[in-house]
Amino acid sequence: MSIESGAAFLLKIGDGGTPEGFQTVAGLRTTQMTLATEPVVVTNKGSGGWRQLLPAGGVRSVSISGAGVFTGSVAELRLKSLVMNGAVDRFEVSFESGERLRGAFQVTRLDYSGDFNGERSFALSLESSGPVEAL
Repeated sequence: MSIESGAAFLLKIGDGGTPEGFQTVAGLRTTQMTLATEPVVVTNKGSGGWRQLLPAGGVRSVSISGAGVFTGSVAELRLKSLVMNGAVDRFEVSFESGERLRGAFQVTRLDYSGDFNGERSFALSLESSGPVEAL
């Protein structure tokens, strides 16, 4: 696997159409993704003093966060609407290699900030709801 550009690590929001299209969330400068599985411990007296985990037994989740410059794009305005309504919507994360992850997410946090002599910026956090598929 070759080195990939961080600029090509994109967060996209679904348009709800059929077929579904995805629009890049404009203005992002940084994007981060965490894949996690909560372990289920099945250690017992026969484990010889070592912890044992149940394979594929835990809750799996994907967390996405990012920060960037506010551009007023349609995608950014949809993020605000999703937070205000507590809604779940479809998102896609894509990489330079062509790998993509797609699923339903809830925007759990949307922060805005700005200095008197700088641009308006935003930061966001998303949490998966249901399965996330690798494409």
